[in-house]
Amino acid sequence: MNQQTTIPGNILIIDDKRSDIQLLSTTLSNQGYIVRGAAKGKMGIKAAQADPPDVILLDIRMPDLDGYAVCEQLKANPKTQAIPIIFLSALDDVLDKVRAFQIGAVDYITKPFQIEEVLARVKNQLIVRHLNKQLIEKSQELQTQNQQLQQEIIERCKAEKTAEAASKAKSDFVANMSHELRTPLNAILGFTQLMHRDKCLSDEQQEYLEIINHSGEYLLGLIDDVLELSKIESGRFLLNLNSLDLYRFLDSIEEMFQMKAEQNGLYLMILVSSAVPQYIKTDQQKLRGCLINLIGNAIKFTQSGGVVLRVRLSDERADIRIGSEKKNKGEEQLSPIPKNPLQKTHSLIFEVEDTGSGIDPDEIDTIFQAFAQTETGRKSEEGAGLGLAITQKFVQMMGGEITVSSTVDRGTIFRFNIKLGLADESEIIAKPRQRVIGLQPERESYRILVVDDTRENRLLLLKLLQPIGFEVIEAENGEEAMTQWLAFQPHLIWMDTRMPVMNGIQATQEIRRRERGIIVRSEVGEERKAGEIEENSQSNRESLIQNPHTIIIALSASAFEERRGELLSAGCDDFVRKPFTEEVIFDKIGQYLGVRYVYEDLHESTKVHRTFNTFSEKSDSFLLEEMAIMPSIWLRELEKATKNLDEDMVLQLIEQIPESNKSLGVKLTELLDNFRLDIILRLVQLSIDSRSNNQKH
Repeated sequence: MNQQTTIPGNILIIDDKRSDIQLLSTTLSNQGYIVRGAAKGKMGIKAAQADPPDVILLDIRMPDLDGYAVCEQLKANPKTQAIPIIFLSALDDVLDKVRAFQIGAVDYITKPFQIEEVLARVKNQLIVRHLNKQLIEKSQELQTQNQQLQQEIIERCKAEKTAEAASKAKSDFVANMSHELRTPLNAILGFTQLMHRDKCLSDEQQEYLEIINHSGEYLLGLIDDVLELSKIESGRFLLNLNSLDLYRFLDSIEEMFQMKAEQNGLYLMILVSSAVPQYIKTDQQKLRGCLINLIGNAIKFTQSGGVVLRVRLSDERADIRIGSEKKNKGEEQLSPIPKNPLQKTHSLIFEVEDTGSGIDPDEIDTIFQAFAQTETGRKSEEGAGLGLAITQKFVQMMGGEITVSSTVDRGTIFRFNIKLGLADESEIIAKPRQRVIGLQPERESYRILVVDDTRENRLLLLKLLQPIGFEVIEAENGEEAMTQWLAFQPHLIWMDTRMPVMNGIQATQEIRRRERGIIVRSEVGEERKAGEIEENSQSNRESLIQNPHTIIIALSASAFEERRGELLSAGCDDFVRKPFTEEVIFDKIGQYLGVRYVYEDLHESTKVHRTFNTFSEKSDSFLLEEMAIMPSIWLRELEKATKNLDEDMVLQLIEQIPESNKSLGVKLTELLDNFRLDIILRLVQLSIDSRSNNQKH
């Protein structure tokens, strides 16, 4: 036998014949095994217990204990019961062999034996034992790993519960802060709206009101930024697609920022490709939020020059950048527009470019992180560092991506795309600019109950609704609201949700419960049915209620959408968030009570709504100021070139503008790129005329 094929093992031989022990010991030792011998059964048991072997070779006939008794005792002891036992015996009767296997033997060799057979069977048992040991070790290892995994699962569950509790605590905190901050803002913004109705106010006082209103809206915007980020992180924000007149929408964005740009000495231009459709479907609120954040930042961080918003389809080439060289004459500004571009185009691209301070390369990777601000942003000491993080989330929700490229001291370009859906003009309802000033003559008088624990909020609705012609009464908690509801029998209740004594949800549920009782009594004709109050006087008053269903509209400072479901389930007919506008209040009353109003037409903007590529003529004053610096001969040459429609010469003259007057070149390049030589000519002539008049004087 080759010694290298053996598996090292410890073997115990128990036999009363010393010659057999010596023969087996010598042979097995030569094979590399460690061998011990015992001439009696009791001695063999002690040896096995003292140092358990890997295999036992056991004779049956021995003087003190026979092999069967030895085997039984070894198998009865936990320390030795797993040791494989091979019987070596001259007994070859089948019953002897059967008994041996019955008491736990693994093999049986009949004497006289062949040494090769003994070696083979010993080796086989050692292999089996070795494999069993490996299996046990592996099983123990797996068991240990399983225990570790179970412990990790337990720890992870604990961590998830902790995170969930922290998230809930954060949501509760945000909800509480929402209520605490939006409630006073409701009064601030609401009373400024009321005071705007006073025609006796001077222009200066109206200006002060505008400052208060803008400051309140700015504070509300910061609060909404925090709330929106919280809703996004918790998955509460949903996409709300609606039809949109994109051209009017962009006009409103331009009007919003034009005054701010002019105050800062900047120009603001919105350029729209002629291929962009006028009517689209998107989430108007989120798109507005993205553009307000990007344009607002661009104006805030630009000291000279201006801001340009470009809108184009995704299969069009980007137009000329601010300050870049004009393309060769005859080359199209945009790629040829297909007959039906929306058959191949599925997104709109918005680019906001400024000539501001730019973003440091080390900071550009972090600007979309919540609460992260650039060094310039920190120096401005404005904002919460949430605008770009929210913008990125909104863009992703609208199916797009946002990117940024920037050069320090030269400017920044934010570019994002959104999925595009077509809308029909008939889906766009343009509301006229009107203000409610009264009620049309009606036979019925409308009674309204205002329930709010904050006096300012009750007073706001009181002062808003009473002058219009509504009968208004107030209550400061849910319990008082119940009393007023029985006595006043209002057509509509404005119900605050958070109040002491009895909150708005509890009051609404109680009103609905009593209304169901009234309906049951009227249908069945019995005095006491489901929901009837026990007190006779209260029961009599309830039976006199003419309107079995009072409209209840909840007022809540909570910004979370799931609050709506909770309030509607409680029995509210609708839900309005604070701070609200007077238009929302009047619209809801009209919707549910069928009220018809008398309106005052407000001044309609005379702004011509954009068609395609446009330039805002509100920037004229800045261009004239910058042209005044240029030499007269240069102005005459520019006038001549524009009259001759010589674009190449116009471009050469623009390139002669010194670096100190860079913003003039930027704006004239934009006009040239949009083929607006007519505007350039008009401005040049105005500048020449102004210079001539000054020289005369």
